[in-house]
Amino acid sequence: MPKLRDTFTYEPVELTFGTSGLRALVTDMTDLECYLNTLGFLRFLSEAHSLPDASSVYLAGDLRHSTPRILRAVHKAITDAGHKTINCGFIPTPAVTLFGIENNSPSIMVTGSHIPDDRNGIKFIKANGEVLKEDEAAIKAAVAAVREEIYQADAHASGFGQEGQLITPLELPAVETAAEVLYHHRYVDIFSGVFTGKKIVFYQHSSVGRDSLVKILEDLGAEVVPVGRSEKFIPIDTENVTAEHQAYFTQLASEHPDAFAIVSTDGDADRPFVVDEKGTFHRGDVLGAVVATWLKADFAAYPVSASDAVDDHLTKQSVTWTHTRIGSPYVVVAMLEALQSGKRRVTGWEVNGGFMIGNDVEVKGGTLQALPTRDAILPIIIALLAAAEAHKPVSAIFAELPQRFTQAGLIDNFPGDVYHAIQSRFSANRPQVYKELGTYFTAEKGFGAITHTDNLDGVRIYFDNGDIAHLRQSGNAPQLRIYGIAGTQERADDIVRLAITEPDGIFRAMQKDIAE
Repeated sequence: MPKLRDTFTYEPVELTFGTSGLRALVTDMTDLECYLNTLGFLRFLSEAHSLPDASSVYLAGDLRHSTPRILRAVHKAITDAGHKTINCGFIPTPAVTLFGIENNSPSIMVTGSHIPDDRNGIKFIKANGEVLKEDEAAIKAAVAAVREEIYQADAHASGFGQEGQLITPLELPAVETAAEVLYHHRYVDIFSGVFTGKKIVFYQHSSVGRDSLVKILEDLGAEVVPVGRSEKFIPIDTENVTAEHQAYFTQLASEHPDAFAIVSTDGDADRPFVVDEKGTFHRGDVLGAVVATWLKADFAAYPVSASDAVDDHLTKQSVTWTHTRIGSPYVVVAMLEALQSGKRRVTGWEVNGGFMIGNDVEVKGGTLQALPTRDAILPIIIALLAAAEAHKPVSAIFAELPQRFTQAGLIDNFPGDVYHAIQSRFSANRPQVYKELGTYFTAEKGFGAITHTDNLDGVRIYFDNGDIAHLRQSGNAPQLRIYGIAGTQERADDIVRLAITEPDGIFRAMQKDIAE
């Protein structure tokens, strides 16, 4: 009787947690690997006494080519664990999360979010919200135990082939639309009619919310013009808006001169794009400040990579704020701590724009329920509503914030060990480190003297001319990111360009020196 592990014709690559959820190359996300990780997550919940026998588990996915296959593997794991799969279909991550929280049940979203189509991911969500960093060790332990059991099982009875594929995949149950309906009513019931007379251009591309979010905006009274629909997955990232993306937004603004705004989301519709009537994209960190102000928040949590304009604005608005490490689990923890301290209108967001509400808040005569996970449509609605209520164009709302300018960029295929060496070398906040960093961030490149660094997450460098350069490895892919903040957009763009230029930019120079 051969054991399953002994029959493999490939070497398994174990999935790992990224910034939020599991992420990997599609080739490494075999049916078996997805099955094992899902079983491990469900065992973790059972061992924590938060998943009774024969429970419902809500399942959804994005529009990547690999998602249907992975959904079937996850469905088999749910079924084999003795639970019931509720297939919510292809809907936004916040929609299936909201439905799970509403029904006190876990949910699972198959999505790679914004990363390329050759990758995908699985996001596990507990009945009360996101998996936190403190949960990951226990989940990993449960997965390891499941892996050992399955690997040692009879290969012929396992249901998996030599390449980790399901021999006879289970068909998914019929789609139940209740999750999508609940998400729709969350916004339409409160904000009905607020965009009457407004024309909104919606860049659909391959976002899983490209139809449902258009319908929400239409039911809020807007004339919505869908554009750019693609049947091929487009990995558009709110933290890496390229010159090509910006040119497209400018083109859309010129083609629709009567548009109030241009909006979109990333692949799983938890990161928003808000583009004003001039075609200018506004980053998620300042977008969050606009939304928190409109909501009359008394607390805000957001990552340290945000623009310092957000700090200045919220301070002037008497909003208590705190910086976190990058990733929604860290923001959620800060929100929970604020609630425990007595804050009443708790908000949080990421630099990618995904916005979270920590408790129920009263708005426009209704109650907006807590949703402590990234959401794209809420910040889109509120930013546009803030402009509409002020009888101003969308660009004017953002012009009222402190005028600091930001840009972000990245390079692919940057070795993780090299980044960790960089972080280790430059982690200390002391003059010798400033001197070494100054050999890369030079006066010839326009940088001032380094005044201090912040190592909460990555290496954030402050210069006496007001520039900020923040280096950080992506938690989801082998990418090294740069966040540039400066007094002009041109300078912020320049900081990013200087870092990521191939083959001899600052990042590659650091890599070369580390290698030597």
